Amino acid sequence: MNLEKISGGALYIVSTPIGNLSDFSYRAVYILQNVDLIASEDTRTSGVLLSHYKITTPQTSYHEHNEKSKAPELIQSLLSGKTIALITDAGTPLISDPGYRLVNLAISNKLEVFPIPGASSILAALVVSGLPTDRFVFEGYLPRSSGRLKTFLSGLANEIRTLVLLETPHRIMKSLPVMLETLGDRNIVIARELTKKYEQKIRGPISEIIANLANKPIKGELVIIIPGHKAEMNA
Repeated sequence: MNLEKISGGALYIVSTPIGNLSDFSYRAVYILQNVDLIASEDTRTSGVLLSHYKITTPQTSYHEHNEKSKAPELIQSLLSGKTIALITDAGTPLISDPGYRLVNLAISNKLEVFPIPGASSILAALVVSGLPTDRFVFEGYLPRSSGRLKTFLSGLANEIRTLVLLETPHRIMKSLPVMLETLGDRNIVIARELTKKYEQKIRGPISEIIANLANKPIKGELVIIIPGHKAEMNA
């Protein structure tokens, strides 16, 4: 197997498994083994993955609370010829995770940035949803406050593309009734714990899912797939 030579001064954006540790490419392991430094969202969480693959490369913490100060520091290391891999707790960096500032600064400083593709919860959920995949829009995590949530979802009511959203288990029962009010009783899919032991796809009208979950709280990472406006009308 021929793997590329690690480029000095390059930043590698490395996707990690979203649950199943086997969902990790040879190339990703090779890159993490051979860069000078790994910038991790949570070094303890990433430590489990790195230990599993016997990766001993030093880690440094890079997350939403320190990226403003840490990004310039990492850029200086890159400019000096060091190589750095950016990873998050799970999935593809920058997708609802920190990293934009670092990538933007790297490009501004004419540094090479290489993607090392891999797992993504939003794509994994989309392709098993059974809903249209030819056109979709990812809107990230839903707003926390009820007022902003209603305004946000109302703005998506006429969106014709498939909607991909993220939500947390402890907020889902607050979000679903607002979805029902603003989007109508559409047939949606909630993908839970993808690639993990308790993977589950919950399908059906929003009203039915609300009733079913009323006395059965769910846990784990949630991805919500909602058909677009015209798709729902033609269903």
